[in-house]
Amino acid sequence: MPVELLGKSVEELREFIASLGERPYRAPQIYHALYKERRFDFAAMTNLSAALRERLTQEARITLPRILRRFPSVDGSIRYLFSIGGPSGGAESKPAQIEAVFMPRDGRQTICISTQAGCAVDCHFCLTAQLGLIRNLTAGEIVGQVLVALEENREHLAPQTNVVLMGQGEPLLNYDATMAAVRIMLDPKGLGFGPRHITLSTSGIVPGIERLGQEKIRPSLAISLNASSDAQRDALMPINRKYPLAVLLDACRKYPLRPREYFTFEYVLLGGVNDSPDDARRVVRLLANIRAKVNLIPWNPGNLPYRAPTAESTEKFQEILVEKGVPSFVRYSRGQDVFAACGQLASIEMGNPLAGRKEDGLTQLSIE
Repeated sequence: MPVELLGKSVEELREFIASLGERPYRAPQIYHALYKERRFDFAAMTNLSAALRERLTQEARITLPRILRRFPSVDGSIRYLFSIGGPSGGAESKPAQIEAVFMPRDGRQTICISTQAGCAVDCHFCLTAQLGLIRNLTAGEIVGQVLVALEENREHLAPQTNVVLMGQGEPLLNYDATMAAVRIMLDPKGLGFGPRHITLSTSGIVPGIERLGQEKIRPSLAISLNASSDAQRDALMPINRKYPLAVLLDACRKYPLRPREYFTFEYVLLGGVNDSPDDARRVVRLLANIRAKVNLIPWNPGNLPYRAPTAESTEKFQEILVEKGVPSFVRYSRGQDVFAACGQLASIEMGNPLAGRKEDGLTQLSIE
């Protein structure tokens, strides 16, 4: 069976090349062709010999996520519904559908990608939770979403690319594959993105946060907070029962931030649930002694049992945080006219009646 090359590191490519009896220097050539030149057909890898290209067509493959549908928004965003997996066998090749979003804006583009098909964390305001966990993505399926989005928009790319791992799934529950993909993105000889331009968002998987802090090369970290007390967070995010706020925030305080690096705490404002002035004051106390900024994300109302915050409550919440020295920004959603909620397209394809409204759920945002 042909060996999948997408998602392999240079070291892994060297092992593969050695198995073919080829010289080690061929591995960096393949790596460069894949990630710097975005060549996905062996015949187009003209830095390789004709004989090696012919052999690779027999011995290897490059499998990108397949675009099922594109949903262009009036704001310039493009939402992709991808199909992954196929008939090759094994749990990691199980067919599934995932989503990614390409968001151009002001001299940059942000690409929001998935790390799992579905999700097991079960945040109650998230449509992806209703899919359950279908399977983890491979490193190739994760980095492949970025490659497809870049290639699709090649003619209009801005100089800077941001990547946010905020699509389907909990990245820290698929740690090895996620970090293998991130290393390719951060590698100057790979995609060459800067560490501050890649953000990994977690619901608060404390062992994964601790492990990430030990990485020599790592993305920025965002924490989905979404509540001002354990009781509130237990109701919204059941993962809090395993890693309560005191444990989560202690891990954040011990996390080795780089110079001038901040934690980003994401806070989805749910009208009448977690958007009161008292909630804001509790958030300030929770984040004491943490170098943090807060992204406030007004809920997009839909069929799930929540409502949007008022403009007044959003403004007051932000005002309290800023007055107390916590940088705070309101992040409005992109692509609301094209099934903006994470997990919504896959839910529709699977016949979930809750997903039929365009405005359901939470959308992906550009982390500044």
